[in-house]
Amino acid sequence: MENQLKRNLYQGKTCFGTWIASGNPSSADILKNLSFDWFVIDSEHSAIGAETIGHMMQAVGGSNVVPLVRVGLNDQYLVKLALDAGAYGVVVPLVNSKADAEKAVSFAMYPPRGIRGAAGTRASRYGLDSKEYLRTANAEIMVIAQVETTIALSNIDEILSVEGIDVAFVGPSDLTMSLGLIDDRSNVRVIEAMNKVVKACQNRGKIPGVMASSTDEVKNAVERGFRFISLASDVRFLMQGARAFLNAAGRS
Repeated sequence: MENQLKRNLYQGKTCFGTWIASGNPSSADILKNLSFDWFVIDSEHSAIGAETIGHMMQAVGGSNVVPLVRVGLNDQYLVKLALDAGAYGVVVPLVNSKADAEKAVSFAMYPPRGIRGAAGTRASRYGLDSKEYLRTANAEIMVIAQVETTIALSNIDEILSVEGIDVAFVGPSDLTMSLGLIDDRSNVRVIEAMNKVVKACQNRGKIPGVMASSTDEVKNAVERGFRFISLASDVRFLMQGARAFLNAAGRS
């Protein structure tokens, strides 16, 4: 197993991906032909279960896109399903403390670093590559902790002190809600919170990540130092493309 995304990030490169939220493997199959570095298959806020994750992995297979999965919970079973299906990492929601971070890492790693169970699944080509996979997975798997609450923000240094946490991913919408600002994502308090995460990552040698929902947010994310940047989602691409054509046809 070799995770080029992880290598690129730790070499200081900025990597761009997108969220796959539609639940349709065709979305992944279509978008993999573009120059994305990674996809996150979203099983937290989308109707995507284990079987669909498997189909998504098959759709992405053979491309240069690194597949990741956002699990619905910091849960051993969900993390195991995602990694066994062939994900090169997991995005874990609501990592609010060092204990939460340690738990997420333990679920993603084989012993002695963690408690992930071994099996001949798609990740190891159904056992054909078991020897190599079991010896390399712990070094190659990425664990991405979502920082989306004021509690996580206050504990960011402790969260990033956990070995095995690679990325602190700001969930700007949830963080804005947690700050009591509803949907005011451009508020100075949100910007200050995001800058705090970037600085903490720089101090700890970790990767700051964020969701950019507009082209302006992409530019701002790069300028602020984020290096794992999601360019919206397949659903947003569909909506924006449809709106552009409707606007051209004189319909709002």
